[in-house]
Amino acid sequence: MQSKSLISRLVSLTLLGILFFSPPLLLLFDTPASNGLSWLPVWLFSGWLALILLTAWVMERSDEE
Repeated sequence: MQSKSLISRLVSLTLLGILFFSPPLLLLFDTPASNGLSWLPVWLFSGWLALILLTAWVMERSDEE
């Protein structure tokens, strides 16, 4: 039962990663801000960091169960 829960969490993280880095969402953040810089690098690195932290949290939590 534990492995099914872990697999479903990892699949949902994979789908979240696909959503974070899908081209329509990336194009939304590729527009320049008021100072002329793009928000795209901020979005990419923050999304990448969020996925890494969530994956680490899910994997550590699976050890406790």
